[in-house]
Amino acid sequence: MKLRLNYAKMLLPALIALGACASGKFDAPALEEKLTDYVSGKDCRIGIAVIYEGDTVSVNGSERFPMLSVYKFPQAIAVGRLLEEQEIYPDDSVYINESEILRDTYSPMRERYGVASMRLPVGELMQYSLVVSDNNACDILFRLIGGPAAADSVVRSLGFQDISLVNTEAEMNENPELCYSNSATPVGIASLMHAFYDSISGAGVWMHNIKVNLEMCSTGANRIPGAGFEPETLIGHKTGTGPVDANGRIIAINDVGYIELPCGKSYSLAVLISGSPFSREETEDMIREISEIVRDAIAR
Repeated sequence: MKLRLNYAKMLLPALIALGACASGKFDAPALEEKLTDYVSGKDCRIGIAVIYEGDTVSVNGSERFPMLSVYKFPQAIAVGRLLEEQEIYPDDSVYINESEILRDTYSPMRERYGVASMRLPVGELMQYSLVVSDNNACDILFRLIGGPAAADSVVRSLGFQDISLVNTEAEMNENPELCYSNSATPVGIASLMHAFYDSISGAGVWMHNIKVNLEMCSTGANRIPGAGFEPETLIGHKTGTGPVDANGRIIAINDVGYIELPCGKSYSLAVLISGSPFSREETEDMIREISEIVRDAIAR
């Protein structure tokens, strides 16, 4: 019996590496204990939520955390729903005034097109916002639907009361204290991601557009996706990265996404870290390690 147990323990990592999932029952309490142990003693606030089948596992899951650019995901859902009501679709172009292209914010779109008035497809704005987290594109999308309050109203109407969209990227750039206003609980934002992924098969063109962009996300490769997944793993996610506050701590380093393993098991994961005294790379490492713990618990 002892030899068989040792053999099974050695075989599990090999099965995971091959993209196979063992048939063991998911142990939610054991995962919660592992995650709680991991978070314990860390000199920052860490919120985690895992949603797998009918189980929700969380650590500090009902606490509020600043989302930073993670809020571009719930914003995208609101934009898609409101624009579809107006029969505006990804290929439709919109006018952008030169004054909307701010120079003092992160914007790959500005680097490509310069500071000038132009027309661009709305789908391209969405891609810039979700894939590379462009701040100018995000605020133009807000303008198209009437601002953060309109987006917040849509998200709340969908039943997600623990997510708050309050300020634009320009406002947060001008006053970093406003970064704390756009907030969510780990369980709230993970639940929205899970609901989005579960409903995508019957969704309209905008939701499919958002899914494609989440799966193309080029930021935070060392966060949730950094957990050593097989190439066949499907990952859609949205990151958030904040500045350093007056105490020398990073306001937030976040990642929220859905993961479908090659064997077909799928789950949603939110990791929100606030007030980190560590470097960006060290804080990202914590998200990666949490992602590894969750993957191993579900794939077993």
